[in-house]
Amino acid sequence: MTGVHHHVHDPIARAVIESAADAIVAVDQRHRVTVWNPAAERMFGWTAKEMVGRVPPIVPDELTAEHNAVQERLLTRRAGDVPGEGPGESGQISIATRRFHRDGRLIDVRIDTSLLRDPSGTPLGWVGVYHPVDEDEIVQHHMTERARLVRRLNDIVADLNAELDLAVVLDRITAALIELTGADAGGFVRIEGDRLRLVNMSGLPEHMRGRSADLRTSLVGELLRSGKTVKLATGQRRLGDLIWSELPGLHTIALGLSYLQNRPYGALYALFSGRKVGHTELELLELLAGHAGVAVGNAVAYAEVVRQRAHERAVIDSSADGIAVLDHDLVVRQWNPAAHALTGVPPGAAIGRPLPFDMPALGEMLTFRLESGTWLNVLAAEIEETGELVVDFRDVSEAKALEEAKDLFLATTSHELRTPITVVQGFASTLVNRWDELTDEDRRAAVATIAERAQSLGRLVEHLLLGSRAGADELTVTIESFDLSRVVEGVVAGFRSLSPLHRVELEIAPDLPECRGDAMATDIVLGQLLENAFKYSPDGGTVTVRALREGHDIVVTVADEGIGIPPGDHERIFERFVQGETGDRRRFGGIGLGLYIVKRLTEAQGGTISALPAGAGKSEASHTGASRPGGGTGPEPSASRAGALLRSPRGRGPAGGARAGEGTCMRLVLRAAG
Repeated sequence: MTGVHHHVHDPIARAVIESAADAIVAVDQRHRVTVWNPAAERMFGWTAKEMVGRVPPIVPDELTAEHNAVQERLLTRRAGDVPGEGPGESGQISIATRRFHRDGRLIDVRIDTSLLRDPSGTPLGWVGVYHPVDEDEIVQHHMTERARLVRRLNDIVADLNAELDLAVVLDRITAALIELTGADAGGFVRIEGDRLRLVNMSGLPEHMRGRSADLRTSLVGELLRSGKTVKLATGQRRLGDLIWSELPGLHTIALGLSYLQNRPYGALYALFSGRKVGHTELELLELLAGHAGVAVGNAVAYAEVVRQRAHERAVIDSSADGIAVLDHDLVVRQWNPAAHALTGVPPGAAIGRPLPFDMPALGEMLTFRLESGTWLNVLAAEIEETGELVVDFRDVSEAKALEEAKDLFLATTSHELRTPITVVQGFASTLVNRWDELTDEDRRAAVATIAERAQSLGRLVEHLLLGSRAGADELTVTIESFDLSRVVEGVVAGFRSLSPLHRVELEIAPDLPECRGDAMATDIVLGQLLENAFKYSPDGGTVTVRALREGHDIVVTVADEGIGIPPGDHERIFERFVQGETGDRRRFGGIGLGLYIVKRLTEAQGGTISALPAGAGKSEASHTGASRPGGGTGPEPSASRAGALLRSPRGRGPAGGARAGEGTCMRLVLRAAG
């Protein structure tokens, strides 16, 4: 039994189909065979039993778009819908093409395809009548024209794939669409979530660019739900409410889907207001839409690569670490600005050459010092995908300096602790073991020595505690108004009796206002400044303390006649564990925390502290009219301010005083109240 008997119930119609000389093949809307007559068996080599209910494997892949275009064209073709078409023209489409035989060879055929409908007009499928043809003039013309279109399409596709700028690709796709299909206008819409956006167009008003529409109710939405890749829409009623209706005379829209990574990316629209649309135009649209997806995918991928490279370049260029990328031959290919800043080697001198320093083994850290004195930590890693090496190096000079300073601090602290502890242990042991042998005077001297050394230990521990709190930003101050004059006078009075080698002079401006800050913190600061002045002027001399108003600030200076500060160390002495360069200052002991604490306590009050040559302190009073020892300009302090000027006898200490022309002036600036 053939496939005709089961599906054709009229005996006359069945007899006609069975006896027809031409192959007749009918398919349903799912493209499965419903009729396969004996002539079809003879033409293609498959029996009806093998084909009925199956999709026939007779369409070559390169002609699938043509096959789809014919079927879609018949679904939308209506008599009278297209100007110039009459009822006789709307029933079938005839094409010359090729189909597969069962043995794999291609056979030339002419196919007359018609739409099958039930009595109510509902589409049931398609029927094709296949005529075997020779290489006659008509077939030759059809093949020649098709070959021309294929060549042109290949040229266009090659042009598209050679371009990587997305905007240019979309422009060329639209231009190619109009050239190949003869459309009056065209555009490309991108699918963005549940919306469509017109991103490119030709032949339409410019204000339409960027316009969006709902995907679900659009023709693209219909096409997606149909499972097809190409669609035709005709009829004024259907097209009138679309944005494309701004094209005068619009009667047909053809659209084809473009995919990116197997997902719908957008669709190509071809709009016709003049010429009629054939299956060839629809086929070309489907093919172009497919290739457009590839071209757009290339452009999008390239744009992503460019963006990623720009991002990586920005990260590398903005990194504070030096970064170098080396090729397989260990030659530098990238050299970021930080690498230039750290090594002093510009990119022009680094790129194309080996690293200007030794490279560590992969995964290992190498620390070394450049000739400039900069310490670097260097780490190398391999990029597995490319085999390149990335060398990262950072400046650890501060960390190395801090490490060295801590080592020095530990050694110094151990020494500073050992001496008083040894003395205390020695005198305490003497008192315990020889109490009865010692005179009262010897006992008192031993106890006094123990007390003095215990006081030194207390000051050392206090410095350690304050330094630790300052380093952890845990110093707390109370900002309020207080009488700075009383604080200064109290600190100076406490130091007057500490050393017979020094005399302390105090000058306080008569109009000195109250200070805005923390009285206890200021007391600690001034005490440390005076202690340093005594400590670093071992031969004695005058220590001058001045307090005066300067604009909205109060300036307190402490000037000595000691050994001074070497050039370049005036800022460093306020760092932790720093006492200036080795030499005279080192012989006075200490752990290098005093001035660090001074700086942190001062800044916590909103003030500043700086170290200047001693001459700077002597010039302060000349600008203010403050009183000075030995006369000079400016009035004497008011008698109502008792103790405003505390002086020791004139002259230097018994040891002969400090060396002339040296000394240090510490300048403390605090905020005046009000």
